Amino acid sequence: QVQLVESGGGLVQAGGSLRLSCVTSGRDYSFFDLGWFRQAPGKEREFVAGVGWIDGRTVYLDSVKGRFSISRDNAKNTLYLQLNSLKPEDTAVYYCAYGRRIIDRREYEYCGLGTQVTVSS
Repeated sequence: QVQLVESGGGLVQAGGSLRLSCVTSGRDYSFFDLGWFRQAPGKEREFVAGVGWIDGRTVYLDSVKGRFSISRDNAKNTLYLQLNSLKPEDTAVYYCAYGRRIIDRREYEYCGLGTQVTVSS
């Protein structure tokens, strides 16, 4: 059974940091792109960051470049997202996802249930 389980969300003040983790199970994700998406109340889900399976190339939403960092540890079946210099507009539910077209099309095939990140001003 495919599973993506996110953790690490919480409430933080503006300027603070969080580290999100996503433990994957149920299949070999080595040959898939992995990524993070987020959805704020009343808004559509948007791509945040992705890491490719072929060369480990990373891509980011423009508004998080320089503040967020994505990484994957295939040996531990875990995906991470380091969130620094957080802003109130980063408040959203963050979803871990996998797919074949995350890097080039910002599309995913499956995502987890999400973890809430709330940034207070």
